[in-house]
Amino acid sequence: MMKKKSDAIKFLEHLREKYLTFGQMIESIRLADHISQAELSRKLKISRANLCDIEKNRRMVSLERAAQFAKILGYSQNQFVAVAIEDYLKKAGFKAKVILKGDLKKNYDGQNNHFDI
Repeated sequence: MMKKKSDAIKFLEHLREKYLTFGQMIESIRLADHISQAELSRKLKISRANLCDIEKNRRMVSLERAAQFAKILGYSQNQFVAVAIEDYLKKAGFKAKVILKGDLKKNYDGQNNHFDI
């Protein structure tokens, strides 16, 4: 499993050189880990239909949910949140690459559900 995650991370880093939506990232991870939408949706505690909507870019996730997904899947919270922010910027008409530095765990207030970035 660690080999797969290592390969998935390398693949995601390669994809991040181009514009990558949050949905594309989640789908890429799911496919790299050889798991079904049903299995991943159970892991993330969302419906399969919701996961499908995320993967097909019909639904955006909050920054908090992006961080939760990263934690559940064992990936970088910074990377997941950065991609989610890029989706929001693109929706607003901005084309920007977001790179978060530092530890989001220290900057995330789980009680008030906000980030200090």
